[in-house]
Amino acid sequence: MPEITRNGETQQGDADSSGGLWNAIRSLFEANNITSFREQLEEAIDEHEDEQSTAGRSEEKAAGDMSPVELTMLRNLLHFSENDADDVAIPRGEIIAIRADASWDQMVALFAEHGHSRMPVFREQLDDVIGMMHIKDVFTFLAEKRDPPEDWTTLMRQPLYVPQARGALDVLADMRSRRVHLAIVVDEFSGTDGIITIEDLVEEIVGDIEDEHDDAPVELVVPIGDGMWDADARAELDDVAERIGDPRIAEVEESVDTLGGLAFILAEQVPQPGAMLTHPSGWRIEVLAGDETHVTRLRLHAPSEREDDKSAD
Repeated sequence: MPEITRNGETQQGDADSSGGLWNAIRSLFEANNITSFREQLEEAIDEHEDEQSTAGRSEEKAAGDMSPVELTMLRNLLHFSENDADDVAIPRGEIIAIRADASWDQMVALFAEHGHSRMPVFREQLDDVIGMMHIKDVFTFLAEKRDPPEDWTTLMRQPLYVPQARGALDVLADMRSRRVHLAIVVDEFSGTDGIITIEDLVEEIVGDIEDEHDDAPVELVVPIGDGMWDADARAELDDVAERIGDPRIAEVEESVDTLGGLAFILAEQVPQPGAMLTHPSGWRIEVLAGDETHVTRLRLHAPSEREDDKSAD
């Protein structure tokens, strides 16, 4: 049994009490390891989780051992750098923003309704974001009962502007160095693709952070009978495929993640309410609601048995 010296005293058995995680981490520094440090750490986590699962709950956890929550956070941290801005951004359809020509009262009401601390400001359309408003700059006038400036956009701050492909870790570093906690994600045409808050980045590591302003989760894809499903355009294609029980709807060559994005690809433009689009699998996608820039609600119509037979051929 290995001996470990602490404070001049020799202690025996500590290495065993810490289990395979200690042994695995110690092996990371052996000379003949050719796998990456990241891969070795993940293997160590996997081995430790397997040991915990095998041991069961009857055995008491070793003093100082890592909890399942800590292991999950560590695993998330290992994969954090694999994400880019587009992966962690709040999609365009969920952005709460205010027009620059809105009144002060409208802006205050929007803050009150949604409970956000920061809000993008745009001119004619969301692709033209010119700044952001911070709630504490608004609250000062409300608390002191002072009249706001005639042009409240003079109180705007500048957010970060980052391309879709910028790494999430780089975005976090940018936010820390610039001390700005809101980033506008822009696409290849300089249009607004989404926004990232520092909370979004932290959640990638620690998991979802729910607060009193967060709405209860809602179903994004709901069956309405007769082979039809009402869906939110923000629904992820993989989730839609699992929900409706047909993986074919998520089989798309183009880089698209959401049902709304799929509708755009099929229509080759932003489809307007009333449009009926046909997926190669035979599923039909009816546009229920949206505007000139994006769709919001869709209805899925299952393929007929005849169409299913053609797809099978």
